[in-house]
Amino acid sequence: MLQSVYRADARLVWHQETSLGGAELVILPGGFSYGDYLRTGAMAKFSPVMDAVRSHATQGKPVLGICNGFQILCEAGLLPGVLIRNRQLRFICDDVRLRVETTDSPFLGSAKKSQVVSMPIKHGEGNYFADPETLKRLEGEGQVAFRYVDASGQPSPEANPNGSLNNIAGIVSAGRNILGLMPHPEHACENVLGSEGGRVVFDTLMGSR
Repeated sequence: MLQSVYRADARLVWHQETSLGGAELVILPGGFSYGDYLRTGAMAKFSPVMDAVRSHATQGKPVLGICNGFQILCEAGLLPGVLIRNRQLRFICDDVRLRVETTDSPFLGSAKKSQVVSMPIKHGEGNYFADPETLKRLEGEGQVAFRYVDASGQPSPEANPNGSLNNIAGIVSAGRNILGLMPHPEHACENVLGSEGGRVVFDTLMGSR
């Protein structure tokens, strides 16, 4: 779908590969890596391709982790915190409202701060957790990228679908080149799919190519 919307060249990189083939952008997609048998992302972080992803990231190149991709980035230590079981202890598939908290990254430069968009979520372990010191640093240094909000744009308990601390739906790395989020922007790029909210991520990325 992204290829048809943005006319981008994309290549599937198998988890056993050791090279990214000169990719400009790496996307770790959603899904169920290794069946999530141990803990989401805990086994995928050992895949051979992750060494290349780490190298790509340390060079300051963009890495985007969506849903299970976010979980893998946290488990691999490329993003702080961890994703644990949803507060309700069940899988959630729903549309949520998100507020853009920072535009200071290669992913959200085309967005407006405090802009509210809609995207779908589809996860069983999307409850973002971090220790108080990490949470304070994320908030203080503007690393929270998206927050779950209600119709008025406020991060209320009712708007929090999974129990994430501070209603956090996505974060960026200290270097701003890594973004992880639980909602699916790739499933919200056309109104025929229900929303164009995901464009706040991809418009910036594709415009910078």
